Amino acid sequence: MNNPFFYTPSEECNQAFCQLLKLIDSLKESSEKSDRDFYRELQKGKMLGVLIAESIDGTKHTLFAFSGQAGKAGFHRDGFVGPVFDYLKPKGHFKRKEAEISKVNKLISDLSNELSQMNDEMRIIESFTSMLINQAKEKLLQSKSIRDKKRQSGISTEEEEELIKQSQFEKAEFQRFKQKLSRDIEPSLDSIKEIKSEIDELKTKRHLLSEKLQNWLFSNFKLLNAKGETESLIKIFKDTPFETPPSGAGECCAPKLLHAAYSQGLRPLSIAEYWYGASKEGDIRIQGHHYPACRGKCLPVLRWMLQGECVNPPLEAVDASSFETFSPEIIFENEWFCVIDKPAGMLSVAGKNQNLSLEEWLRDRYPDKTQLTMVHRLDQDTSGLIIASFDAETHKLLQRMFAQREIKKEYIADLDGNFQALAISQRGSIHLKLAPDIYDRPRQRIDIKDGKEAITDYEFVATSGTQSRVIFYPHTGRTHQLRITAAATEGLNMPIIGDRLYGRRCQTNHSQRLHLHASRIEFTFPINGEHYVFTSPLTTF
Repeated sequence: MNNPFFYTPSEECNQAFCQLLKLIDSLKESSEKSDRDFYRELQKGKMLGVLIAESIDGTKHTLFAFSGQAGKAGFHRDGFVGPVFDYLKPKGHFKRKEAEISKVNKLISDLSNELSQMNDEMRIIESFTSMLINQAKEKLLQSKSIRDKKRQSGISTEEEEELIKQSQFEKAEFQRFKQKLSRDIEPSLDSIKEIKSEIDELKTKRHLLSEKLQNWLFSNFKLLNAKGETESLIKIFKDTPFETPPSGAGECCAPKLLHAAYSQGLRPLSIAEYWYGASKEGDIRIQGHHYPACRGKCLPVLRWMLQGECVNPPLEAVDASSFETFSPEIIFENEWFCVIDKPAGMLSVAGKNQNLSLEEWLRDRYPDKTQLTMVHRLDQDTSGLIIASFDAETHKLLQRMFAQREIKKEYIADLDGNFQALAISQRGSIHLKLAPDIYDRPRQRIDIKDGKEAITDYEFVATSGTQSRVIFYPHTGRTHQLRITAAATEGLNMPIIGDRLYGRRCQTNHSQRLHLHASRIEFTFPINGEHYVFTSPLTTF
């Protein structure tokens, strides 16, 4: 079976997906409301999975799945495999406990609304109280001013004693007045305190109920593997960085398809996942394009499920460079740094796999440079210029220069689309906010609220049929910044050709590399005052 994390769909999977698209398209005109509702739910954006499997007698079977739930259809829909664990049964344990949690949520909401109203009333009371206190203070000051004038005009000892007594009395009266006001609002403050305490207790109860229900769910959510063994989600994720399963684990297409196949005694032959409908907010998905299984939720699950299965390439070798030999070129070096022309497919720094990284390659060639470090990085699939420093001070200096945008970079890219036909400006600037997709690294997503600023200027320089060549001038260096700038609808809406993460078509074939090249770096180096311009000419991708 193909590796779910690195593959080109088989022809059988593509044909099956085309059949599925026709079936889905027919639903929008169906006389059944449930069909039309299901169609509209899919239009919002869903991952659809296809699995080709065979029975013992060699008969081939095609299985379909959709990720997660689908509106009122829930987990179940004719023509698609069901869930691994149907915890949404109307009168089942999960629904009963979920109802208990909902009741607690309702109580918290009601008390929070009551608390908000009381806080509003308390702010009015405190404002009025503050006004009364200020008025009383003003009377004290006026009385003091009168006494001071009397003293200035000359008074007897008896009169001075009388003024002192008056001052002491008025101050005492002021303190008694403040204490009375404080006592008057104490009941309201006590009520607010009691409600806050009640809300805190309910939140603790909700947390305990949710945690208990979550543990029940993950303990009962059991998956089959190719050996016929069964294991729960909670044990599968125990030794992962997540420790506990993330929400939705086991509900993606691949686990549902494999579990259904193993349950029916079928042997998986090929699997593929395709996006259907609109992209989710901040994500970049294109209808009809196939995607690898997500790593955060699915990698631990599929590692378990595929035990005993012959997977090609193995799960441990999920990138295109596993068996390639790289020949980087050092185009400049001095006592502080070197500039290298990196080939596509080579990691900048060591990753989780055993592939040779550029940093390791350089250390072999500069054994005396014990502090050699990459100053910045290029994506594995990107070729072109990259800088490595030979000592800690230079590394710190060059990184500061990158951060302060004192180092100018240019990239050449070929995009899938004709910018003139799409009426896109020949040059411009794109501002995005990017953040990692924590459940599907290394993918990035647009996150307006919490993302980091990514600024890129661009200029189109040529077109050829349905392709455009562009030069990117990035001002920031976010992960996958240029790839998302090209692919996102908020950007140019024309993916870089060969982009296996954000591209428009199936382009994970090894011969189809990412058409992105770091072609120019320019900066003035403060230590020696030299102005450097490094270029890497590109003839073809």
